Amino acid sequence: MHKNVLYNCRVIFLNKKILLIRPKIDLCNSGNYRELRWFKGWAKKRVVEDYYLPRMITKITGQRTVSFGDGVISTLDTCIGSEICEELWTSDSPHVHMSLDGVEIFTNASGSHHELRKAYQKVDLIKSAMEKCGGIYMFSNLRGCDGERVYYDGGSMICLNGKIAVQGEQFSLNNVEVYTAVLDLEDIRTFRGEFSSRSMQATTAQAYPRIQVDFSLSLDDDIAIPCFQPIEWQYHTVPEEIALGPACWLWDYLRRSGQGGFFLPLSGGIDSSSTACLVSSMCHLVCDAISNGNTDVLSDVRRIVSDKTYTPRDPKDLACKLFTTCYMGTVNSSEETKENAKRLAADIGSYHLSINIDPAVSASVGIFTTATGKTPKFKVHGGSVRENLALQNIQARTRMVLSYQFAQLSLWSRGLSGGLLVLGSANVDESLRGYLTKYDCSSADINPIGGISKTDLKKFILYAKEKYNLPSLDKIIQAPPTAELEPLTAGKIAQTDEADMGMTYDQLSVFGRLRKMSKCGPYSMFCKLIHQWRDVYSPRQVAEKVKHFFRTYSINRHKMTTLTPSYHAESYSPDDNRFDLRQFLYNAKWPWQFRSIDEQVKTLEEKDKGNSLHGNTGSSKRKDADYSGMFGGPKKEQKARRAFFTDKAPDETDAGVLVAMETETSSRNFSICTDASIVSVKYEDAGCVVMTPTSVRDEIEILKHDRQGSTRSEPGFKGRKRCASVIGEDSGMTETLKALASVKKRRSSISGLKRSLSTSATSSRVSGSGGAWWKPWTWKTPTKGSKGHITPTYV
Repeated sequence: MHKNVLYNCRVIFLNKKILLIRPKIDLCNSGNYRELRWFKGWAKKRVVEDYYLPRMITKITGQRTVSFGDGVISTLDTCIGSEICEELWTSDSPHVHMSLDGVEIFTNASGSHHELRKAYQKVDLIKSAMEKCGGIYMFSNLRGCDGERVYYDGGSMICLNGKIAVQGEQFSLNNVEVYTAVLDLEDIRTFRGEFSSRSMQATTAQAYPRIQVDFSLSLDDDIAIPCFQPIEWQYHTVPEEIALGPACWLWDYLRRSGQGGFFLPLSGGIDSSSTACLVSSMCHLVCDAISNGNTDVLSDVRRIVSDKTYTPRDPKDLACKLFTTCYMGTVNSSEETKENAKRLAADIGSYHLSINIDPAVSASVGIFTTATGKTPKFKVHGGSVRENLALQNIQARTRMVLSYQFAQLSLWSRGLSGGLLVLGSANVDESLRGYLTKYDCSSADINPIGGISKTDLKKFILYAKEKYNLPSLDKIIQAPPTAELEPLTAGKIAQTDEADMGMTYDQLSVFGRLRKMSKCGPYSMFCKLIHQWRDVYSPRQVAEKVKHFFRTYSINRHKMTTLTPSYHAESYSPDDNRFDLRQFLYNAKWPWQFRSIDEQVKTLEEKDKGNSLHGNTGSSKRKDADYSGMFGGPKKEQKARRAFFTDKAPDETDAGVLVAMETETSSRNFSICTDASIVSVKYEDAGCVVMTPTSVRDEIEILKHDRQGSTRSEPGFKGRKRCASVIGEDSGMTETLKALASVKKRRSSISGLKRSLSTSATSSRVSGSGGAWWKPWTWKTPTKGSKGHITPTYV
């Protein structure tokens, strides 16, 4: 505190004397940081004042007053300036002005947290700063967990004129590390002297107050000392970052908390398995540190396990001491996930339990039934959507209650002391979407994957399988993500996460970045995505996806207030504790924004229709986008498009495409049966609706496009051609319709369609359909009161 104002300061010492107290000028007040809650920035540029030391400090240093403010240190051979953390990242950084005033060495005491893919920013920023200004930049960064959601990831460095001289470790369990380099000050002066423009600016630079020090960094006879050779910065891959960052964070949190280890409800899915793998990674790091002679880590291990003589033999031995996993199955759980959890626990070495929680779930339902006289049912058993959701939530919340009970008593049951920290396993995308039950297993003490996307977790799982020799991850990777809260179908999983959510995890990552990082609302997000996704979705498709995201985001935003403290790894984390400060109650209808989107879609469609009527179809790329559908991935989609436009026959590994011939302008109803679902299609002039019973979403809009003429020779085809493309998400390869419905206006009657589809089973052409590239179809004549349907040979 200086003159009754609190400042965040750096204190510079030399031989037990304080040379300068440098207050921070630019404070960080965004993202994870709220420095303005406590401190004020030093506003007096290039001003130094006297600071009166407390008596207890005076007794040590023998000084009564010291310099306080924006000054630099002048030694016998060079000049040293300081930046503090955020000041490096600002557009008007102090090092620019200090370099013009002759400062040659810049030191930065930083508290920069880890985010995936952020290391490039930090390294490039320092390199470019010194490449432009010239000089030595000594960047010292914190490392470890300071009892909060962020992990400071080290990565200290020394840089000379834009070249890296020393790279510090980014992730480590060591408490302190010191890095040194021998650099030639003359290299700085030669570098700067080459730039005439810089010299001109330096002649008018304002001077900094200099604190004179009778000390030299160099020697008179140092010619024999070798100087540095520049090195290339070695970056970690994203899976490596995930394996190391959260693992170090878990260890720091565990050793500071005083608890005896971790408890994890292990479901056998990707998320909980990722959390388990991170604990395994932590055990590997701990054992490596001990084998390298780190006595601090060994002392912490012995204190945690309450055994003064214990030394872990290997990571699996340590995991058995620190890590308890539990599979909590119900009647809706599959044998596959149970076995996956058991095998993974064995590979890692955790103390594993497998329990059935149906009695607890039944007891909860029974209490409700006794009180109300009503028994809720799952949807597949005739229940309503509300009943179905309530029965799922009961299972999820029961797991949370039992998790805390086992965490508190499982060590006691084994005759060991202490309790366990409950680990959560909800990823950042599910939190953003709200695809979790409030106060279920997402509620825990800490969550190491809460800031990591599902896409990155899949990459990490593949990495962990090889790195830590966990072969059981093979089946976990291949299994579709599922909550297993609804009844099984013939003993198999019938519920998948992406189908439930109505969007893919990759799409969620895009939505999250646009929402948090780009500050997009519904309309601005739509405006960006119609260009970003133009090769995949039509404007109407994009509109429906954006509106669906914002509806679910809005109604679930309240869940963010109860999110478990999570490792911060993504810049679009929805954690509202201090990172995402938006409100948690929204109008989920977004009336103005959604209306604006609809108006823009209508305008774009009319424009496309006008272009078609005038023979202006635009670029081939745009034309592809107009007729695109969801075919299980870009490669298959490209093949399907190519087949449509070039008559080339796709092979049977391609996504199936159903081609139907409409014969009259009036609407007709019929069903298309595939091996995946029954799809009722209603064609009319305004558009089409596709019903997919196997999908959570009950309907998918189909947008019909018109264009004049034909781009290729088609037997029996005359006049305008109408096409319709499936809109919506591919909910898992075979779970939903993969089709491109083509509607062509012809003179024949509906019987003509029936005849054209009733080709020989040995024929490879569809007679008279205008497309000679599909396997035969079978048209079944409708019986009274029913609809006819088409059964394709393959889909």
